[in-house]
Amino acid sequence: MPPPVSEAQKQRGRPARPESEQARAIIDAATRLMLSRGYAAMTMEAVAKEAGVAKKTVYRFASDRDALFGLIVRNWTDSFLPAFASEAASREDVGDVLASILSTIAARVLSAEAVGLFRLIVGGIPAREQILPIYDRNGIERSRELLADWLVRHKARGLVTIDDPAAASDLILSMVIAEPLRQIAIGLTPPLPDTDLAPRIRAAIGLLCL
Repeated sequence: MPPPVSEAQKQRGRPARPESEQARAIIDAATRLMLSRGYAAMTMEAVAKEAGVAKKTVYRFASDRDALFGLIVRNWTDSFLPAFASEAASREDVGDVLASILSTIAARVLSAEAVGLFRLIVGGIPAREQILPIYDRNGIERSRELLADWLVRHKARGLVTIDDPAAASDLILSMVIAEPLRQIAIGLTPPLPDTDLAPRIRAAIGLLCL
């Protein structure tokens, strides 16, 4: 009878997983662990086991648990990049393109998963003070910067007349994302896709007088 095959030999015999697939597995595993067992349980070892990868693979993407959390949130804003690459062809198109961008953001950050993480962050977990800045930097501030940059590009082309794109970005996201997030987090309304945000998006864009 041949000797048993070790776990390391099994790993070596498997085809290498693409980098993007490994990153996705790690992010998904970290998210599941944080939602189901809390921030403290989202250790590098636990994430590696949940994702089905070696611990050293997790360390290739994140140096510690805080960096893992930043990876989760930054992955949300990374998913917005294709939408922000969209350019309006004319002044008449600006509202439709902006509505599409805001819908993309809302679908991610107002989902049940994202709202669940938000509830943990603003709750009484011991790590709250250290992860709030990570959430802000990788999620809220980055979203504001992406939208402000989009408005600046369209202002330079004469398609919008906003005086302060950075302030406008903050106001737009406050109206379209921040208040619905509060309502969903406290249970007043269900998360997306069970809440139709399209009327609110259109109303917010209408108030801007783009």
